[in-house]
Amino acid sequence: MKKSASIKSRKRQQRIADSSAFAVLILLALIAMLPIYWIFRSSLMTNNELFAWPPKLLPPNWLFSNYSAALEYFPFWKYLKNTMIIIVPSVLAGTITATMGGYAFARLRFAGKKFLFTLVIGSMFLPTMVTLIPLYIMWTNLFHLSDSFLPLILPYFCGGGAFNIFLVRQFVSTIPRELDEAAMIDGAGFFRILSSIIVPAIKSAMITVAMLLFVQMWNDLLQQMIYINSSEKFTIAIGLSQFKGSLKSDWSAIMCATCMSFVPGIIIYLIGQRYFVEGIVMTGMKN
Repeated sequence: MKKSASIKSRKRQQRIADSSAFAVLILLALIAMLPIYWIFRSSLMTNNELFAWPPKLLPPNWLFSNYSAALEYFPFWKYLKNTMIIIVPSVLAGTITATMGGYAFARLRFAGKKFLFTLVIGSMFLPTMVTLIPLYIMWTNLFHLSDSFLPLILPYFCGGGAFNIFLVRQFVSTIPRELDEAAMIDGAGFFRILSSIIVPAIKSAMITVAMLLFVQMWNDLLQQMIYINSSEKFTIAIGLSQFKGSLKSDWSAIMCATCMSFVPGIIIYLIGQRYFVEGIVMTGMKN
C-alpha cells in the first residue's frame, strides 16, 4: 500500500511539474508574440487611435483598408520580386555548396584538411565590417558590378557561410562510415555516395541551412543598400527603410508595410520549423 501511494504521489508531482512548465512556456510564447501582435493590431488602426491612452488591446475598427492604402506608396510585390531574385539562387547555391563542403570535411581525406577546416571555423569570428570595404572595392572596381544583384548572390556559391558548412559536417559525421564503404564496394563514387546516401540522411540539416540563408538574406539591409542604388531594384528591406523615412507621421501605413514585410519569413519558418529545430539540436552531437 505504501509503495502504491508513493508511486501515485510521484505521478501527481510529475503532472503538476509538467503542467507548471507548460504554463510557463505558454506565457513566454505569448510574451515573445506580443510585439508581432502589437504591430498587426496597430496596422488596423488610425493614427489617432494608435496614440490613445490607455492603449486598446483590440482595434476599435478593423481597418483592413489601411493595407490597400499602404500599397499605393509601398510597391510590395515589386520589392518581393527583387528580393526573390536574390534569395532563390543564393539559397539553392548556398545549400548545395555547403552540403558538398560539409561532406568533404567529414568524409574525404586530403592534404591540409584540418588546417582548412580550422580556417573555415575561424572565419566565423571575423566581423562582417572587416570584409565589407575590400569586397565592395573588388566587386565595383575589379568586376564593375555596381547597382547589381550579382555581388549579393555570387558569395553564396561558396557555402553561404562557415556555420552552414560546419552544420552539415556535423550531420554527416553522425552517419556510419560503413554505409560509404558498402557503397564503394558496389562501385559507387564520392558523388554517388553523396547523392544517394548522405543527402537523404541529412535532409533536415539541408533545410536548416536553406532557412538560415533565407533569413540572413531577407534581413541583410546593409549590403543591399551598398550594392543596390536604383529604386527599380529595391528589395523589401531597402523599400521598408525608405518607406519609414518618407512617412514619419503615418504610423498606420508604416505598420502595414512592416506586417507585409515579415509575413513571408514567418510562412517559410512555419513550413520548415520541425527540420530547423532538429537541425540546430543535432548540430553538436558529434565532433
